[in-house]
Amino acid sequence: MRNLNFDSSRWKLLNNVIVGLVSVVGITFHNYKVTDISIFQKMMIETMAPIQRGSTSLKEKVNYTFEHYINIINTSKENETLRKTIDKLNNNIFVLKEVKKENERLKKLMDFGREIPRKKVLAQVVSWDSSNEFKVLRINKGEAHGLKLMSPVITMTGLVGYVYRLSDNYADILTVLDQNNRVDGIVSSTRTHGIVEGHSGFTCQLKYVSRTETLEIGDEVVTAGLGEIYPKGIMIGRITKIDKENYGITQKIEVTPSVDFHRLEEVVILLEDTSSQELSVGRQTETGEQI
Repeated sequence: MRNLNFDSSRWKLLNNVIVGLVSVVGITFHNYKVTDISIFQKMMIETMAPIQRGSTSLKEKVNYTFEHYINIINTSKENETLRKTIDKLNNNIFVLKEVKKENERLKKLMDFGREIPRKKVLAQVVSWDSSNEFKVLRINKGEAHGLKLMSPVITMTGLVGYVYRLSDNYADILTVLDQNNRVDGIVSSTRTHGIVEGHSGFTCQLKYVSRTETLEIGDEVVTAGLGEIYPKGIMIGRITKIDKENYGITQKIEVTPSVDFHRLEEVVILLEDTSSQELSVGRQTETGEQI
């Protein structure tokens, strides 16, 4: 049995070698013939080749466009993300700048107010009463913050007005621009007394000044300390126009307030000391010495 298996194996090996040699010899001596193509085949080639070329070109263009479109979309998304980030950073910078400006204004207000020996409350302007031609403004402090009626309101550039209406958290200020607000004033250079009243636009009038008084354009007008509302020496404004009429005994004097009401944002409310009498609604209080 072993001899039979051995002979069978050798026979398979010999058979494989013979088949391999025949295949190699066949490939070596095979003749490749070049045949001519028919007219119909030529026509088909000439017809289909441009179509195939166009198809291939179109495919390449589509692939190129698609790839670039995807890149453009991705780039657009990245640009949008970057733009939002830049906008957010710019907004943060703007907010920080505004906070810095506000802190600088408040610091100046507090430094200015140190010269007046009264309790002070800082407040922000929240609105103007347009029905009164910007003669009344509203602030974000009220009775809950210690404010009283008739409390004077100032800023570092001068007199704003007084508190004439109160709620728990808000107060309305009757400014010097209102005709109903009368301030006892005095011209610094000549010590001439008069009454400052609101006039048209953003100007005031210094009334009841005798024609014999010699005043000049640019003279400062400050509070006289009379009437027991405003402390003495608070800047009201400057004389910007003088008209001595041919008749009458007084001069017509225009005063431009030192406070720029167009840009007014923060104010200081001056309160009486705890030892002073409280202010009554609709009337002035009787206080001690005016500063």
